[in-house]
Amino acid sequence: GKFPTWLAPVQVKVLPVSDKSLDYSRKVFEALKNTGVRVELDDRNEKIGFKVREAQTQKIPYMLVLGDKEVEQNVVNVRTRKGETIGNMSIDDLVAKLKHEIETKAVD
Repeated sequence: GKFPTWLAPVQVKVLPVSDKSLDYSRKVFEALKNTGVRVELDDRNEKIGFKVREAQTQKIPYMLVLGDKEVEQNVVNVRTRKGETIGNMSIDDLVAKLKHEIETKAVD
């Protein structure tokens, strides 16, 4: 089912583009996990398009696509399960957005 963010078993899926961005992806994963967000890291050696489609099929509310550009800028590229690209955000801004959605029990 398409659960709202506050109710979804997995709220965010971290998707590294390549092995080069894997360390940064783990850092983002830990930062989100430590704030109480239910998050998974997809560190399989698959193409990013496959990982995104799979996460959309699983109805995960947010996907973080992390490549070289995101690592350099210390940001995350946020996509929704609807296929919309929100764009780059700092980790702190993303955590604030998620916390707000969870606390207000927002429905998308």
